[in-house]
Amino acid sequence: MFSFFKSKPPATPDASPPEPASAPAAAESPAETAAAGARLGWAQRLKQGLAKTRDKLGGQLAGLFGVGRKIDAELFEELETILITADVGVDATHHLLDMLQKRVRRENLTEASDLQAALKDALVELLAPLEAPLDVTPHKPFILMLAGVNGAGKTTTIGKLAKLYQSQGLSVLLAAGDTFRAAAREQLQVWGERNNVTVVSQEKGDSAAVIFDAIQAARARNIDVVLADTAGRLPTQLHLMEEIRKVKRVIEKAIPGAPHEVLLVLDANTGQNAVTQVKAFDDALGVTGLALTKLDGTAKGGAIAAIAQARPIPVRYIGVGEGLDDLRPFDAREFVEAIFTL
Repeated sequence: MFSFFKSKPPATPDASPPEPASAPAAAESPAETAAAGARLGWAQRLKQGLAKTRDKLGGQLAGLFGVGRKIDAELFEELETILITADVGVDATHHLLDMLQKRVRRENLTEASDLQAALKDALVELLAPLEAPLDVTPHKPFILMLAGVNGAGKTTTIGKLAKLYQSQGLSVLLAAGDTFRAAAREQLQVWGERNNVTVVSQEKGDSAAVIFDAIQAARARNIDVVLADTAGRLPTQLHLMEEIRKVKRVIEKAIPGAPHEVLLVLDANTGQNAVTQVKAFDDALGVTGLALTKLDGTAKGGAIAAIAQARPIPVRYIGVGEGLDDLRPFDAREFVEAIFTL
């Protein structure tokens, strides 16, 4: 039996997602909180979220590019080591080093300090093709199917996306397609309550059937965006990968041309494993966009460069915290500046 949950302000169940780590003190009003967030600004929050990445990668690079050091083979060897240990990946590292060496020869650079700006430019050039904000307005309803491994942050990302699209004046419906994990349905209901949106779910049954029913409900209610959750799975679980292919086929039958976006949610802490996930899910589903989560927790954060080199699928969103507003479109220059600005 299918269920439609419309948000009310009941008590939050035990399975609810954790409260944002940066939640304000109880005495602070919502208006004061919003004003504080506006004063802080996204660029500063991004910088704070990438503090560990900046301390690890940016700090080492700042030392490498110190005043007075000359450009030589040893410097490039040290730079190679730093980039690889920051999960930039071998292929992307060699690509960046090649770009730097060409610029050194072209501009006759001799000082190591000149390489920092050159590296920033090379990183931006590598990441720029990933910068492609998602437009959900061409179709109504716009069907956005989320996929990813267990623990990547799909459910939390759905809650953030619902808030983001609502802030753009769009109506949203959530499909609780993760019918494998016991708490998944309840967690999605909590996000629905927080965002005041309907959640279509089923206590037991088939993921594809739940999402099909949600699409029909969205068409009947003239909903703008459907966010379809799916169960987490490892790329090596072949039977589960086939199941998610079935979900996509059912969506295509419900609305020809859908899903309009297959969004793969990646935990940035997984490093090079994120590249493996991108390749496997893309081969299975034809991934059209990525959402990088938990950039506030990684001490490396270079996997995005490895992804850009291996399979440059657009990074639609990045998340740097647990708050509802901590998910934003990816900006290559802004991202690189946040890493390098000490």
